[in-house]
Amino acid sequence: MKKNIKSSAFYQQQYRRRLREQGLIKKDVWILPENTNKLLEIEKKFRLSIVSSTSFNEKQENNEMKKNEVWSITDLYQALHDSELFKQDFASIEIIDGVDACLHIVMHKYGDLPLFLSVSNQQIIVEALLWPVDIVIQRTQFNEEILCTRKLFPLSIIAIEKTGDGSLNYIMYGALSASSLLSDIIYELETLSDNVIKATEAYEHHINFNKLNQN
Repeated sequence: MKKNIKSSAFYQQQYRRRLREQGLIKKDVWILPENTNKLLEIEKKFRLSIVSSTSFNEKQENNEMKKNEVWSITDLYQALHDSELFKQDFASIEIIDGVDACLHIVMHKYGDLPLFLSVSNQQIIVEALLWPVDIVIQRTQFNEEILCTRKLFPLSIIAIEKTGDGSLNYIMYGALSASSLLSDIIYELETLSDNVIKATEAYEHHINFNKLNQN
């Protein structure tokens, strides 16, 4: 799957800038771990004056159209392209052709964060690049922290993946059934994007930003 050369730290900066331009402010809160999903939903609702709520409430006929059927890349491209998230220019989408075709999705609401979506083996996989492995300080300690804090990022998993040039990178991804409702797929896109930003904030003390800027 094709990767963008920029790391999540770049998109985090762009995301913060756009939120400030929209008049939003950041507030830290302390909650019980089991309330993480609820807080995510509350945060999204509090941005409704900026972001349309319809991105999570697609028309019922769109959801039913593919119920119990497996999405193809072309059908999913068209359905997403026609959804409110993309019609209102909160995101853009294109098909990357090849043996294993995938969708390249740019989440403009999240600093133009690129996501890559593929359909295979009855699964939909959505992933985003975090940062190269070689810019992480004390990698063993960092990996242990990831395992201990995985519940902070609902519906998303952090892993290491080798790219075509042989380099290793941390990625974040989510998986759904290939017959998932369109609204669930859009929810996954939003949640993964939000989790990428949150992961960069949570783990930035492990990243050698000087080395990152040299790459």
